[in-house]
Amino acid sequence: MFRFGILAALAATPLVAAVSSQTYAWKNVKIGGGGGFVPGIVFNAKQKGLAFARTDIGGAYRLNADDSWTPLLDWVDDKRWNYWGVDALATDPVDPTRLYLATGMYTNSWDPNNGQILISKDTGATFTAVSLPFKVGGNMPGRGMGERLAIDPNKNNILFFGARSGNGLFKSTDYGATWSKVASFPSPGTYAPDPSDTFDYNNQVIGIAWVTFDSTSSASGTATPRIFVGVADKGKNNIFVSNDAGATWTAIPGQNTTYLPHKGVLSPAEKTLYVSYSDGAGPYDGTLGAVYKYNIATSTWTDITPVSGSDLYFGFGGLAVDVQKPGTIMVAALNSWWPDGQIFRSTDSGATWSPLWSWNGYPNLAKHYTYSNSLAPWLGPNYVDTTAGNKQIGWMMEALVINPFDSNHWLYGTGATLYGGRDLLKWDTTHNVSIKALADGIEETSVRGLISPPSGSANLISGVADIAGFVHTNLNVAPSKGHTDPTWMTAADLDFAGNKPANVVRIGAGDDTDTKQVAISSNGGVSWSQHYGAADGVAGGQVAYSADADTILWRTSSNGVQVSQYQGSFSAVSSLPAGAVIASDKKTNSIFYGASGSTFYVSTDTGKTFSAKGSLGSSTAPHKIAVNLNVAGDVWVSTDKGLFHSTNSGTTFTAVSSVSQAWGIGLGAPKTAGGYPAIFAAAIIDGTTGYFRSDDAGVNWVQIDDAKHRFGAISPNPISGDPRVYGRVYIGTNGRGIFYGDASGTPPIPTVSPSATPSSVSSSSSTAKPSSSSTISSSSSTKPSSSSSSSSAGPTPTGTSGPWGQCGGQNWTGPTACASGFVCTISNPYYSQCIPV
Repeated sequence: MFRFGILAALAATPLVAAVSSQTYAWKNVKIGGGGGFVPGIVFNAKQKGLAFARTDIGGAYRLNADDSWTPLLDWVDDKRWNYWGVDALATDPVDPTRLYLATGMYTNSWDPNNGQILISKDTGATFTAVSLPFKVGGNMPGRGMGERLAIDPNKNNILFFGARSGNGLFKSTDYGATWSKVASFPSPGTYAPDPSDTFDYNNQVIGIAWVTFDSTSSASGTATPRIFVGVADKGKNNIFVSNDAGATWTAIPGQNTTYLPHKGVLSPAEKTLYVSYSDGAGPYDGTLGAVYKYNIATSTWTDITPVSGSDLYFGFGGLAVDVQKPGTIMVAALNSWWPDGQIFRSTDSGATWSPLWSWNGYPNLAKHYTYSNSLAPWLGPNYVDTTAGNKQIGWMMEALVINPFDSNHWLYGTGATLYGGRDLLKWDTTHNVSIKALADGIEETSVRGLISPPSGSANLISGVADIAGFVHTNLNVAPSKGHTDPTWMTAADLDFAGNKPANVVRIGAGDDTDTKQVAISSNGGVSWSQHYGAADGVAGGQVAYSADADTILWRTSSNGVQVSQYQGSFSAVSSLPAGAVIASDKKTNSIFYGASGSTFYVSTDTGKTFSAKGSLGSSTAPHKIAVNLNVAGDVWVSTDKGLFHSTNSGTTFTAVSSVSQAWGIGLGAPKTAGGYPAIFAAAIIDGTTGYFRSDDAGVNWVQIDDAKHRFGAISPNPISGDPRVYGRVYIGTNGRGIFYGDASGTPPIPTVSPSATPSSVSSSSSTAKPSSSSTISSSSSTKPSSSSSSSSAGPTPTGTSGPWGQCGGQNWTGPTACASGFVCTISNPYYSQCIPV
């Protein structure tokens, strides 16, 4: 027996912040269709209407009465990012308030963290975490098998968990607080999809696939003696049974050893175990399979596979029984990529089957359902599409369930969304059911890029993995379509032209090989056209659009930095390192920027050549360059060593002394008209890792994330401020879609005088050192130095600028006088601000 440490109630644990905080209202930008793989859905057997769904990279969700879903793991932060990979889920059939999640993202070297069992006693409102001594693979092959985690339906303090990677079967007798390995279990599994995979992904051993208790084998209060366990193995026994509560195990005679057992579902009234098989671990593979039932009373197996011969070109995944109607079962084709997905239903224990679609004279299909995607119209046409090749039913269908309290209510997960309906019994009469996209509240996309143009109908344009990305004119309404013409599965990055923001460029990630991966739009992403100057097969990386939209600078994934002007062919830019971070000046068309290591580069000839300019201190890994939309040469750079600011196109930089590391950054609308843009940063500030906003060019910061919203892994998350709405920020996550936040709480009083700016870092300096003035408190009686307190030069005052408003700077034509109690103070040559006397 070994004991795992238990963490505090995670969803309610505050973090001690060294900086002030401001309350924000956070909401998902609605995509509405899930956007990713839903490998598991589980109904509670005792409480009517209680159900949960798990995703591979986006956490877990609880079903609401209106068919929407509530996310349960939005408190997951950077240190616990792998909690969003949910490999198994169990809801307690005795005490429905208890919920268990087995979490962890990868079992290979990509994720250094071991997994954990998350335990909730309040249906997912809060959790405690029990650490495991091995890894869990929520985003690994075979993640749709299951459920690997099961609760004894007669004695709910007992749980079993089937581990991956040959770690075997584990048991807990104290509600998951401690676990011990079941030494008598005969086979931990040896199957790996591709043992020779040098990418270190498909070579991982799948391990145990599912655990199923036979609830009929004992009475309430007594440990269930009969337990079935499926193991990912081929050519050998892969389903085992215990008749003494897990003390000893035997292989069930007569079982199928050709395929991998994906699901093992008990029909209690029939005393029958149904099993779906596939020749692949899923979710992408599988070209053959079978469905069997095992009669427990007679110890006999029966092959009940719905199709055979040329009609069997897929494996089987999702499997459901109707506990209210014994003998009614359903099974889904795991990977029927053409002409569509397929689901079969039987009301006679598998003797006969009826399909969700059938041929109606090739190439026409007869589809036995009505269809609605009103909650996620981008999924496709909002009608029954009988065209062969349009996978309207879905794919990667491992999750399939029937509500144990309502035979009409069913749900199933796909690789893109979650479908279902509430008239399932019509399948058996009119053979025509209603299917509806029902993933409202489930947002599990991996976001690659975000831009918020300063004008136009769209506040937000996104680049998203697997489903291209979207133009959002309403953040609370799912878009009608994704990016098309050209269409790529994943958009790697986007940018808009500063002086002509309706002009947008989009880069593909290379999912569709041997195609051109650059697209341009002149109407804010409403429509796109192919950029024919790109070479076939070049993809990914980062893109920058010149201010007047005539030049595209592209840091590709594998072919270095390239540039194209007037939609001509792309040519190599040899003077900029291949892995450089890039950006364009948003006011001056000829200027582009680059950063690599500690060196900042500038081009003044529209990206054709670059010269080394300023220093980024001791940085080794620049992350993002953000450029002021309104002032030429005003640039911010986030790096592994902090946050740097230049007001002279990168010739010199100041280092923000409180920031020790920064990732995503973005500029948004200023607090006051004409003021300096709000700066948003994912960073470590004064020792606190989180998301922050500054309204005074980086002098003072407020933390804007909170204990309930931490946004997972921080380094890959893109950030964009909204240049039209003060305080609004967009955060893209790697698994939970896009969030937008609006300031709702009273901002804290600044703690540092805005005149106390960080020290300058010259182009020859090697280390960014803050000046002593960077720690001056606003309550201090010290006066600003003459270099920072003089009134800015400019036109004759034509009015009075309000508190914290702009009062001067190069080309400033507004008021230079400040409200009573404030003095005009130079922050940089381009910006002077009214600060308290």
